[in-house]
Amino acid sequence: MFINIYPSQDSTNQTLWIFSGSSTAGSSNTIRVSSSSTSSFNAGDSFNLHTSQNSGNIFDANKPSVQGENVSLSSLFSSTNTIDIASVRARIPGGGRTNITFAANATNTPTITIGSGSRTISHLYMDEDGFGDNLGIRASSSLSYGTTQSSAWTGAGIINKPIGDFFSGRTFNNLGAGSNPNWGPWFAAASDGSVRVVVNSQIIPEPEECALVFALFALGFVILRRHFQKKRQAFHSR
Repeated sequence: MFINIYPSQDSTNQTLWIFSGSSTAGSSNTIRVSSSSTSSFNAGDSFNLHTSQNSGNIFDANKPSVQGENVSLSSLFSSTNTIDIASVRARIPGGGRTNITFAANATNTPTITIGSGSRTISHLYMDEDGFGDNLGIRASSSLSYGTTQSSAWTGAGIINKPIGDFFSGRTFNNLGAGSNPNWGPWFAAASDGSVRVVVNSQIIPEPEECALVFALFALGFVILRRHFQKKRQAFHSR
């Protein structure tokens, strides 16, 4: 299961989070809601991004407290986020960084589905407890699940944290439940790397921007070609 994080093109104070991929629940647990206490880390709805498993912690600046915090995740669909919507759609279908292909419904509301139950991912849970950076999800309502049930998430959302709050250009893997019984995530396979977070420092290029660059390049080539043709004609007419 994957999360790709990109800078938002609408605001330098926001980041775009894209959820994709599927797995199988490694244990029985419950996805908690946003009103749950943030003072206790729980593997059922979180995953540990520990320094020993990655190239450093995920949080770089404005780090969350040990008590943790729930950050609201807004759906990508709104009148002010049309640029980001186009950015994601420009990469659908086919292709993605680190061999990730975004699903056709990647711009839908962030949603996690386990077995026959689905819930909106309404918040992201973050804390830094001294043992590693923790990142997880909170749902619109609780969702209980059992071992070996299929799990998947999809959709995209915006949070009010800039890309500078995270170490960019890195891929972070969760610690599996086998590393510690209190770690997870239990909604994914009980193994290291069953959930991966990729922090991308570059904004996804707009198709219009790509077309403009190509058009300018083509125009420059035509002008240069005509320039040399005129010089060649002038030389032969002497």
